[in-house]
Amino acid sequence: MALKFDYVVRETGRNLRRNLTLTVASVLTVAVSLSLLGVALLLQKGVANATDRWEDGVEFIIFLQPEISDAQEDRIASMLDDQQPLRVNNFRYVSQQEAYDEFTGKLFKNQPELIELVRPEILPPSFRVVPTELDAGQVEVLASGFEDQPGVKEVVRATEEIKKLEQATDFVRLIVLVAGVVLLGTGLLLILNTIRMAMFARRREIEVMKLVGATNWFILVPFMLEGTIAGIFGAGLGTGAVYGANLGFERWLGSDDVLELLQSFAVERGEVWGIGLLLLVLGAAVGAVGSAIAAYRFLDV
Repeated sequence: MALKFDYVVRETGRNLRRNLTLTVASVLTVAVSLSLLGVALLLQKGVANATDRWEDGVEFIIFLQPEISDAQEDRIASMLDDQQPLRVNNFRYVSQQEAYDEFTGKLFKNQPELIELVRPEILPPSFRVVPTELDAGQVEVLASGFEDQPGVKEVVRATEEIKKLEQATDFVRLIVLVAGVVLLGTGLLLILNTIRMAMFARRREIEVMKLVGATNWFILVPFMLEGTIAGIFGAGLGTGAVYGANLGFERWLGSDDVLELLQSFAVERGEVWGIGLLLLVLGAAVGAVGSAIAAYRFLDV
Protein backbone atom coordinates (compact mmCIF):
# COMPACT_ATOMS: atom_id res chain seq x y z
CA MET A 1 0.00 0.00 0.00
CA ALA A 2 1.58 3.24 -1.18
CA LEU A 3 1.82 6.33 1.02
CA LYS A 4 -0.01 9.48 -0.02
CA PHE A 5 0.97 12.95 1.11
CA ASP A 6 -2.57 14.04 1.99
CA TYR A 7 -3.08 10.88 4.03
CA VAL A 8 0.11 11.46 6.02
CA VAL A 9 -0.81 15.11 6.70
CA ARG A 10 -4.38 14.25 7.67
CA GLU A 11 -3.42 11.41 9.99
CA THR A 12 -0.59 13.36 11.61
CA GLY A 13 -2.89 16.33 12.33
CA ARG A 14 -5.50 13.97 13.70
CA ASN A 15 -3.01 12.39 16.08
CA LEU A 16 -1.74 15.77 17.25
CA ARG A 17 -5.27 16.98 18.05
CA ARG A 18 -6.24 13.77 19.79
CA ASN A 19 -3.22 13.88 22.13
CA LEU A 20 -3.03 17.65 22.49
CA THR A 21 -2.24 17.72 26.21
CA LEU A 22 0.56 15.19 26.01
CA THR A 23 1.89 16.78 22.84
CA VAL A 24 2.09 20.21 24.51
CA ALA A 25 3.84 18.65 27.52
CA SER A 26 6.33 16.96 25.20
CA VAL A 27 6.98 20.18 23.28
CA LEU A 28 7.56 22.21 26.46
CA THR A 29 9.85 19.58 27.97
CA VAL A 30 11.94 19.41 24.81
CA ALA A 31 12.00 23.23 24.68
CA VAL A 32 13.28 23.57 28.26
CA SER A 33 15.86 20.82 27.87
CA LEU A 34 17.23 22.20 24.60
CA SER A 35 17.26 25.71 26.06
CA LEU A 36 19.54 24.44 28.82
CA LEU A 37 21.72 22.66 26.28
CA GLY A 38 21.87 25.84 24.23
CA VAL A 39 22.88 27.92 27.25
CA ALA A 40 25.61 25.40 28.07
CA LEU A 41 26.91 25.69 24.50
CA LEU A 42 26.75 29.50 24.72
CA LEU A 43 28.82 29.39 27.91
CA GLN A 44 31.37 27.20 26.19
CA LYS A 45 31.54 29.53 23.17
CA GLY A 46 31.79 32.61 25.37
CA VAL A 47 34.68 31.27 27.43
CA ALA A 48 36.44 30.03 24.28
CA ASN A 49 36.10 33.47 22.69
CA ALA A 50 37.36 35.23 25.83
CA THR A 51 40.29 32.85 26.17
CA ASP A 52 41.25 33.28 22.51
CA ARG A 53 41.16 37.06 22.78
CA TRP A 54 43.10 37.14 26.02
CA GLU A 55 45.73 34.81 24.63
CA ASP A 56 46.34 37.25 21.79
CA GLY A 57 47.65 39.74 24.36
CA VAL A 58 48.31 37.61 27.42
CA GLU A 59 50.71 39.26 29.79
CA PHE A 60 52.05 39.01 33.29
CA ILE A 61 52.57 42.00 35.54
CA ILE A 62 55.58 42.49 37.78
CA PHE A 63 54.39 44.69 40.63
CA LEU A 64 57.27 46.51 42.32
CA GLN A 65 57.60 47.74 45.86
CA PRO A 66 56.62 51.45 46.09
CA GLU A 67 59.99 52.16 47.73
CA ILE A 68 62.06 50.20 45.18
CA SER A 69 65.49 51.67 44.47
CA ASP A 70 66.57 52.83 41.02
CA ALA A 71 69.27 50.14 40.93
CA GLN A 72 66.75 47.36 41.64
CA GLU A 73 64.37 48.75 39.04
CA ASP A 74 67.14 48.95 36.45
CA ARG A 75 68.13 45.37 37.18
CA ILE A 76 64.62 44.07 36.45
CA ALA A 77 64.44 46.15 33.27
CA SER A 78 67.82 44.74 32.23
CA MET A 79 66.60 41.17 32.85
CA LEU A 80 63.61 41.83 30.61
CA ASP A 81 65.88 43.32 27.95
CA ASP A 82 68.03 40.20 28.05
CA GLN A 83 64.94 38.05 27.36
CA GLN A 84 64.14 39.93 24.17
CA PRO A 85 63.28 38.91 21.53
CA LEU A 86 63.56 35.19 22.31
CA ARG A 87 61.17 34.97 25.27
CA VAL A 88 59.77 38.50 25.74
CA ASN A 89 57.94 40.17 22.88
CA ASN A 90 57.71 43.55 24.56
CA PHE A 91 57.28 45.21 27.93
CA ARG A 92 56.50 48.62 29.32
CA TYR A 93 57.02 50.37 32.61
CA VAL A 94 53.97 51.79 34.42
CA SER A 95 54.80 54.44 37.00
CA GLN A 96 52.82 55.14 40.16
CA GLN A 97 51.16 58.15 38.53
CA GLU A 98 50.21 56.09 35.45
CA ALA A 99 48.82 53.37 37.72
CA TYR A 100 46.80 56.02 39.55
CA ASP A 101 45.48 57.46 36.29
CA GLU A 102 44.44 53.97 35.19
CA PHE A 103 42.84 53.33 38.59
CA THR A 104 40.78 56.53 38.57
CA GLY A 105 40.12 56.92 34.86
CA LYS A 106 39.31 53.35 33.86
CA LEU A 107 39.09 50.68 36.52
CA PHE A 108 37.09 52.46 39.21
CA LYS A 109 35.92 55.66 37.53
CA ASN A 110 32.34 55.06 38.72
CA GLN A 111 33.32 54.57 42.38
CA PRO A 112 34.37 58.01 43.67
CA GLU A 113 34.24 56.88 47.29
CA LEU A 114 37.01 54.40 46.54
CA ILE A 115 39.05 56.87 44.53
CA GLU A 116 39.08 59.26 47.49
CA LEU A 117 40.97 56.69 49.55
CA VAL A 118 43.77 56.18 47.00
CA ARG A 119 46.86 58.26 46.34
CA PRO A 120 49.52 57.71 43.65
CA GLU A 121 52.26 57.06 46.22
CA ILE A 122 50.51 53.99 47.65
CA LEU A 123 50.08 52.27 44.29
CA PRO A 124 52.98 50.06 43.16
CA PRO A 125 54.79 50.73 39.88
CA SER A 126 54.96 47.77 37.55
CA PHE A 127 56.28 46.21 34.39
CA ARG A 128 53.64 44.92 31.95
CA VAL A 129 55.21 42.06 30.04
CA VAL A 130 53.97 40.35 26.85
CA PRO A 131 55.82 37.03 26.32
CA THR A 132 56.75 35.71 22.90
CA GLU A 133 55.26 32.30 23.69
CA LEU A 134 51.59 32.57 24.68
CA ASP A 135 51.48 29.09 26.17
CA ALA A 136 50.40 29.12 29.82
CA GLY A 137 53.26 26.86 30.86
CA GLN A 138 55.86 29.06 29.17
CA VAL A 139 54.35 32.17 30.77
CA GLU A 140 54.54 30.52 34.18
CA VAL A 141 58.21 29.61 33.76
CA LEU A 142 59.12 33.10 32.58
CA ALA A 143 57.11 34.91 35.26
CA SER A 144 58.43 32.79 38.12
CA GLY A 145 61.96 33.97 37.36
CA PHE A 146 61.09 37.48 38.60
CA GLU A 147 59.28 36.59 41.81
CA ASP A 148 62.35 36.46 44.08
CA GLN A 149 64.09 39.51 42.69
CA PRO A 150 64.82 42.36 45.14
CA GLY A 151 62.20 45.10 44.95
CA VAL A 152 59.50 42.84 43.47
CA LYS A 153 56.25 42.84 45.40
CA GLU A 154 54.24 40.34 43.37
CA VAL A 155 54.04 38.77 39.91
CA VAL A 156 50.50 38.35 38.61
CA ARG A 157 49.78 36.09 35.64
CA ALA A 158 46.72 36.52 33.43
CA THR A 159 46.82 32.75 32.85
CA GLU A 160 45.90 32.09 36.48
CA GLU A 161 42.71 34.09 36.15
CA ILE A 162 41.89 32.41 32.85
CA LYS A 163 42.29 28.97 34.43
CA LYS A 164 40.06 29.94 37.37
CA LEU A 165 37.44 31.29 34.99
CA GLU A 166 37.56 28.17 32.85
CA GLN A 167 37.19 25.92 35.90
CA ALA A 168 34.25 27.89 37.26
CA THR A 169 32.53 28.01 33.87
CA ASP A 170 33.14 24.31 33.24
CA PHE A 171 31.43 23.52 36.54
CA VAL A 172 28.38 25.66 35.75
CA ARG A 173 28.26 24.34 32.19
CA LEU A 174 28.38 20.74 33.43
CA ILE A 175 25.44 21.31 35.78
CA VAL A 176 23.39 22.97 33.03
CA LEU A 177 24.38 20.26 30.55
CA VAL A 178 23.40 17.42 32.90
CA ALA A 179 20.06 19.09 33.65
CA GLY A 180 19.46 19.55 29.93
CA VAL A 181 20.28 15.93 29.12
CA VAL A 182 18.01 14.65 31.90
CA LEU A 183 15.14 16.82 30.70
CA LEU A 184 15.82 15.81 27.10
CA GLY A 185 15.51 12.17 28.16
CA THR A 186 12.25 13.07 29.90
CA GLY A 187 11.02 14.70 26.71
CA LEU A 188 11.90 11.58 24.74
CA LEU A 189 9.92 9.44 27.18
CA LEU A 190 6.96 11.82 26.95
CA ILE A 191 6.99 11.62 23.15
CA LEU A 192 7.30 7.85 23.36
CA ASN A 193 4.31 7.69 25.73
CA THR A 194 2.30 10.06 23.53
CA ILE A 195 2.81 7.86 20.47
CA ARG A 196 2.06 4.73 22.44
CA MET A 197 -1.25 6.16 23.67
CA ALA A 198 -2.13 7.34 20.18
CA MET A 199 -1.54 3.86 18.78
CA PHE A 200 -3.41 2.24 21.64
CA ALA A 201 -6.43 4.52 21.05
CA ARG A 202 -6.46 3.47 17.41
CA ARG A 203 -5.65 -0.19 17.93
CA ARG A 204 -8.85 -1.43 16.26
CA GLU A 205 -8.31 0.81 13.25
CA ILE A 206 -4.69 -0.37 12.97
CA GLU A 207 -5.83 -4.00 13.10
CA VAL A 208 -8.26 -3.36 10.23
CA MET A 209 -5.55 -1.58 8.22
CA LYS A 210 -3.21 -4.54 8.63
CA LEU A 211 -5.97 -6.97 7.61
CA VAL A 212 -6.53 -5.10 4.36
CA GLY A 213 -2.83 -5.18 3.52
CA ALA A 214 -1.36 -2.01 4.99
CA THR A 215 2.38 -2.32 5.61
CA ASN A 216 4.01 -1.48 8.89
CA TRP A 217 5.69 1.50 7.22
CA PHE A 218 2.33 2.83 5.99
CA ILE A 219 1.00 2.73 9.55
CA LEU A 220 4.12 4.06 11.26
CA VAL A 221 4.92 7.16 9.19
CA PRO A 222 2.13 9.44 10.55
CA PHE A 223 3.02 8.51 14.13
CA MET A 224 6.72 9.10 13.55
CA LEU A 225 5.96 12.42 11.89
CA GLU A 226 3.86 13.39 14.91
CA GLY A 227 6.82 12.87 17.24
CA THR A 228 9.19 14.64 14.86
CA ILE A 229 6.91 17.68 14.68
CA ALA A 230 6.69 17.81 18.48
CA GLY A 231 10.49 17.68 18.68
CA ILE A 232 10.93 20.42 16.06
CA PHE A 233 8.40 22.71 17.76
CA GLY A 234 10.15 22.18 21.09
CA ALA A 235 13.53 22.86 19.49
CA GLY A 236 12.14 26.01 17.88
CA LEU A 237 11.01 27.33 21.25
CA GLY A 238 14.36 26.38 22.77
CA THR A 239 16.23 28.14 19.96
CA GLY A 240 14.14 31.27 20.49
CA ALA A 241 14.91 31.18 24.21
CA VAL A 242 18.65 30.83 23.58
CA TYR A 243 18.62 33.67 21.04
CA GLY A 244 16.68 35.87 23.46
CA ALA A 245 19.09 35.07 26.30
CA ASN A 246 22.07 35.94 24.12
CA LEU A 247 20.39 39.18 22.98
CA GLY A 248 19.81 40.19 26.61
CA PHE A 249 23.41 39.33 27.42
CA GLU A 250 24.64 41.48 24.53
CA ARG A 251 22.60 44.45 25.76
CA TRP A 252 23.96 43.99 29.26
CA LEU A 253 27.50 43.91 27.91
CA GLY A 254 26.83 47.15 26.11
CA SER A 255 25.89 49.00 29.30
CA ASP A 256 28.29 51.37 31.02
CA ASP A 257 28.39 49.31 34.23
CA VAL A 258 30.10 46.30 32.65
CA LEU A 259 33.84 45.83 32.82
CA GLU A 260 35.59 45.89 29.46
CA LEU A 261 37.07 42.44 30.10
CA LEU A 262 33.61 40.87 30.20
CA GLN A 263 32.92 42.04 26.65
CA SER A 264 35.29 39.29 25.52
CA PHE A 265 32.51 36.82 26.32
CA ALA A 266 30.25 38.09 23.54
CA VAL A 267 29.14 35.34 21.14
CA GLU A 268 28.75 36.23 17.47
CA ARG A 269 25.32 35.95 15.87
CA GLY A 270 26.59 33.34 13.43
CA GLU A 271 27.67 31.13 16.33
CA VAL A 272 24.26 31.58 17.99
CA TRP A 273 22.45 30.54 14.82
CA GLY A 274 24.80 27.57 14.53
CA ILE A 275 23.76 26.49 18.02
CA GLY A 276 20.12 27.04 17.05
CA LEU A 277 20.49 24.81 13.99
CA LEU A 278 22.06 22.11 16.15
CA LEU A 279 19.14 22.34 18.60
CA LEU A 280 16.64 21.97 15.75
CA VAL A 281 18.43 18.85 14.54
CA LEU A 282 18.51 17.44 18.07
CA GLY A 283 14.83 18.18 18.58
CA ALA A 284 13.85 16.49 15.34
CA ALA A 285 16.08 13.52 16.16
CA VAL A 286 14.62 13.12 19.66
CA GLY A 287 11.08 13.27 18.30
CA ALA A 288 11.79 10.84 15.48
CA VAL A 289 13.67 8.37 17.68
CA GLY A 290 11.09 8.47 20.47
CA SER A 291 8.18 7.99 18.09
CA ALA A 292 10.00 5.25 16.14
CA ILE A 293 10.75 3.29 19.31
CA ALA A 294 7.15 3.60 20.47
CA ALA A 295 5.72 2.75 17.07
CA TYR A 296 7.84 -0.36 16.53
CA ARG A 297 7.41 -1.49 20.11
CA PHE A 298 3.65 -1.05 20.27
CA LEU A 299 2.70 -1.81 16.68
CA ASP A 300 1.19 -5.19 17.51
CA VAL A 301 -1.76 -3.88 19.51
